[in-house]
Amino acid sequence: MSPEEPVSEDWELLKSFLPLEWRALARRTDATKGLRQDKSEEKCLRTLLIHLACGYSLRETVVRAREAHLSELSDVALLKRLRKSEEWLYELCRSLFEETKLAADVPILGRRMRVVDATHVKEPGKTGSVWRIHYSLGWPSLRCDYFKLSASRGEGNGESLSHLPVRTGDCLLADRGYSTAQGIHEITNQKAELILRLNPQGIRILSQDGVPFPFVQRLQGITRPGQVEQWNALVPLAGRTPVMGRVCVVRKSEQATRLALKKLQRKANKNHLALEPQTLLYASYVLVFSTLPEAEFSAPIILEWYRLRWQIELVFKRFKQIARLGHLPKSDPASARAWLYGKLLVALLTEKLVAHAKTVSPWGYQLHST
Repeated sequence: MSPEEPVSEDWELLKSFLPLEWRALARRTDATKGLRQDKSEEKCLRTLLIHLACGYSLRETVVRAREAHLSELSDVALLKRLRKSEEWLYELCRSLFEETKLAADVPILGRRMRVVDATHVKEPGKTGSVWRIHYSLGWPSLRCDYFKLSASRGEGNGESLSHLPVRTGDCLLADRGYSTAQGIHEITNQKAELILRLNPQGIRILSQDGVPFPFVQRLQGITRPGQVEQWNALVPLAGRTPVMGRVCVVRKSEQATRLALKKLQRKANKNHLALEPQTLLYASYVLVFSTLPEAEFSAPIILEWYRLRWQIELVFKRFKQIARLGHLPKSDPASARAWLYGKLLVALLTEKLVAHAKTVSPWGYQLHST
């Protein structure tokens, strides 16, 4: 749906990509309950998408919807309708996720590879609330298989692997924000595996003999850019058996090291902090912890797999630049959640449209048997 023609004939194409039960979901979630006129689920969703997909303000949306004979709502009434549609928008997203499970990614050496991360979305103003979207992509399809919306602060709302539903055979690729002993133990207890960027200063790692892992000593022996090393290691947690895995390390190129040091220095200057010698040393390396068996996944393969995590950063970038997900123009929790679910719906529909366009003859419509 383009900004120039938000209510054009493209609606028929877009409608063919919605979940089959999208109208029933509107009735089941009471999304259209209370409308005095224009109670059509179709008109309601089209009006919401003018606001959500095209980025128009509430006021401009109601004007365009009125001109297209979709609705006769005020901007205040549209905001209330958006709030009332929160559950509907969520269920539409969930249904699209269910479709992806019917065409799941092909397991790689028996593992279902998933790239996980989280991003922030902020309401406008100095006191605007910050929300966190937890997101997971399957590999190699790069289609979203899970998302969760939470507050950014408060107990249980931080970046944590505990937010993700996992099952036996999953392998999660995650950044150092997820580098916690609690998260590693929770995932391995569910018979899943990990490729996780390490934050050596934020997690306790032991050598096989139970002493603190000598990161500085080991790293000082890796002097050539591109040199790869690995060591067996343990992740302890009080009251539990330590998780066994490997620390896999590669030394960065000189250019990559300079960029990392520049970023660290800029952050330290902003916060008026002095960088510790260990921090400067770690900037020259990528350290990854993995529970995958060495017989099937060598250290270079583990590090190559970790590089795929960048794909989710590109997804977030597309969300914020194309779907305009980076700025949350709603000031109360209910409308903020509904707006975010709506944006995610737009992103998921876009994924589905792109995937369809790559694999079928482009006449534009999916055919459903009647």
